[in-house]
Amino acid sequence: MITPVRWEDSRLVLIDQTRLPVEEVWRACESWPEVAEAIRGLVVRGAPAIGVAAAFGVVLAARASRASDRSGLLADLEEAIKGLAATRPTAVNLFWALDRMRRTAEAGPELSVAALRDRLLVEAQAILAEDLAANRAMGAHGAALVPEGARLLTHCNAGALATAGYGTAVGVIRAAHEQGRLALVWVDETRPVMQGSRLTAWELAKEGIPHRLIADVAAGFVMKRGEVDLVVTGADRIAANGDTANKIGTYSVAVLARHHRIPFYVAAPSSTIDPSIATGASIVIEERDAAEVRGVAGRQTAPSASPVFNPAFDVTPAELITAIITERGVIRPPYHFT
Repeated sequence: MITPVRWEDSRLVLIDQTRLPVEEVWRACESWPEVAEAIRGLVVRGAPAIGVAAAFGVVLAARASRASDRSGLLADLEEAIKGLAATRPTAVNLFWALDRMRRTAEAGPELSVAALRDRLLVEAQAILAEDLAANRAMGAHGAALVPEGARLLTHCNAGALATAGYGTAVGVIRAAHEQGRLALVWVDETRPVMQGSRLTAWELAKEGIPHRLIADVAAGFVMKRGEVDLVVTGADRIAANGDTANKIGTYSVAVLARHHRIPFYVAAPSSTIDPSIATGASIVIEERDAAEVRGVAGRQTAPSASPVFNPAFDVTPAELITAIITERGVIRPPYHFT
C-alpha cells in the first residue's frame, strides 16, 4: 500500500501525483511555501492528504522560524497557515488541519520555542496516524454494504494517494476485496485531470484488484446494462444537511445511479463534515486553469480562442446519497450534522 505523505529526515516527502502512472517520483519539501506549491500544483491531492501535508507544512514553518520567543513564533506560524489555507478553497480537511495546528500552538503558553516546535510535530504525526486509522475503520464499515460478487463503480481517486494511506472510497474497495466480496471495480477516468485513470487504476493494478477503466461518459451505459451494483465515491466537504462536494462529475454519477436504482455511497472521514455550512450552496467551488480542459496529456485538443469553464468540484444533493460512511459508522438520511 502506498503512503503518499511521509515525514523523513525533518522533511515532508510526497509522491508526485502529477507524474503517475508513468513514473514514481518522490519530492521533498523543506519549507512551507514548497508544501503550498505542492498542494496548489496537485503534487499532493485528495482532501485528507492535503490536510496532512498542510499540518507538516506548519511544522516546517515552525522549524524555519528565527523567532526567539513564543509570540514571534506564533506570528510566523500564522503567516504560514494563511499561505497554506489560500492554496485550495473546497476541501475542508485543509482548514480543519490548519486550525488544529493553530490551536496546538496557542495551547502551550508555558512551553519554550523549542518545546512548541516539538509539540507541533507530534500533532502533525497524530493527524497522519488518525487519518490512516479512520480509513481502515471506514473500509470495514463500508465493506459490510458490499454484496457478494459486487460490481462497484467509483469516480476520481479516493484511495491511498488521497489520504495518509489505505483510502476512503478505495479503502472500502480494498476491504471488500480482502473479504472476497468484489467481482469488479469500474473506474471512471475522471476528466479533465484523469485522477481515475492515472491514480485509481494505478492503485488497483498494484493491489491486484480486478477493475476496468471507462470514459466518464460510459458510466450511464454500463449502469443501463445492469453491470453496476453500487457506487462509492469520496468527498472533499460535506455540509450540515449532507450535501457533498466531490470531484467534478460526481453529481452526474449520482443522478445516473438514482435513475437506475443503484445505491450511491459517500466515504469520508468525520473531518470532512463541515457543520458550519448549512447546505452545499455555500460550498466554494474551485475553478482551475482552462488548459486542463483544452488539452490532454500536454496535447492541445481545443482551440485556444474557445472560452472554458473548469470547475474542479460539484455538489451532490443529500437526497441522492444512500448513506455516508465515516470511521464512526454508516450514517443514513435524513442527515443533520452539528
